[in-house]
Amino acid sequence: MKKLFFISLLIPALTSCASIINDAYVPVALSFSDGSSGECFVSNKRMSMDVEIPSSPLIRRSDDNLILRCTTEDGRTANASVPSTMGGKIVASAVFIDFGITDAITDKHREYPASFVIPIKKK
Repeated sequence: MKKLFFISLLIPALTSCASIINDAYVPVALSFSDGSSGECFVSNKRMSMDVEIPSSPLIRRSDDNLILRCTTEDGRTANASVPSTMGGKIVASAVFIDFGITDAITDKHREYPASFVIPIKKK
């Protein structure tokens, strides 16, 4: 009886999907260090868009840095790079059948910080 119970628990664990169920997009609050307004061209290998600053755009998760090319309303420019980090859920995914391959392809295990302040020189 114990053997049957163990097998009934083992089969679903070995055949289940190992993909992380994170959303593909994550909100990132962006603002300038001096509190001014403006716009930024935001890009990584999976997306690119123009966003107003300050705002919280939805950013596509990616394994490369988030590149920011910004201009304030008064014409000052700033460039920044926001690194992505590996989330802890990838370890759980790697334990299962696909060894984290599905999540490595979709980058859903990557994370950007919840907020980022873009450094800009004062006027």
